[in-house]
Amino acid sequence: MTDELLIKFLLKETTEAESITVQNWLDASPNNTTYFLQFEKIWNSSKTLSSQSKINENDAWLRFKQKTTNSTITRQLKPRYNWLKIAAVFVLIAAGWSLYNIVKPVSYINLRAGNTVITKILPDGSKLTLNKNARISYANNFKKNRSIHLQQGDVFFNVAHDKAKPFVIDIDKVSVLVVGTSFNIKHLANQTEVIVETGIVKVTLGRDQINLQKGEKIVINNSTDKLIKEQNTDQLYNYYRSQEFIANNTPLWRMVEVLNEQYSANIIINDPAIKNLPLNTTLKTAASLDRNLDVICETLGITMQRKQNQILLSNHQ
Repeated sequence: MTDELLIKFLLKETTEAESITVQNWLDASPNNTTYFLQFEKIWNSSKTLSSQSKINENDAWLRFKQKTTNSTITRQLKPRYNWLKIAAVFVLIAAGWSLYNIVKPVSYINLRAGNTVITKILPDGSKLTLNKNARISYANNFKKNRSIHLQQGDVFFNVAHDKAKPFVIDIDKVSVLVVGTSFNIKHLANQTEVIVETGIVKVTLGRDQINLQKGEKIVINNSTDKLIKEQNTDQLYNYYRSQEFIANNTPLWRMVEVLNEQYSANIIINDPAIKNLPLNTTLKTAASLDRNLDVICETLGITMQRKQNQILLSNHQ
């Protein structure tokens, strides 16, 4: 990729074929995206400095001629040479200013959900829904640098479309890059799950990359050495947005997992024989845990017993 083509792209003077070439190059690697963002900063800074300049090149040249009238000059300088020197100074100033902006640490704004689900509209128009106790941080210059760190929890991203500024989420060793799409990321206990609702999401772990499309997901933990995607088979990941636990042939263990998370409970399947019983029902997140467990027990024909801080689910004796 040449800098000349990137400049044409920034000026919106590329042909359709050239635009596709640049976009394919951006999609090929996060390093390419980083280089482009840095290149764009330098380009924008140089335009700003040039527009603020009040130097009159012609006046400067006339003053130079007056000062050198009585001096011995072996050859006459042309005005174009003087202007080139001035232009070179501007380029150096712009490059220096841009380099400073690139190498200086980027500060991040912290956002935490606490004990309730919250929504947040970011400066670029992207909408985030954070499940309770989720924690993220986003770059303070977010319109130019769409960068997010996800520290913990469930977050649904509805990303505003912007091909020139990809949306990047870092989660420990995992990186997620998108242009404009919607997806859910869950990061708890050293495990990261990405589920895509619309568009395409690029997931990177070390040198391994994979693209996820609508209805696909990936689960990454500390032992993952190769990215393998799979089909998403349930809608329970969406409970904190829909306010419903939707079970459609969902195994009991999966529903128990989500209920424990939502209610901070300690439900244990005491009988392995009922672990994979298929559940078909819709429960409300606003209902009490006891109410939802009563519905599950009645639907599946199982029993519930409380023992200290545990709730034991068993088959009928």
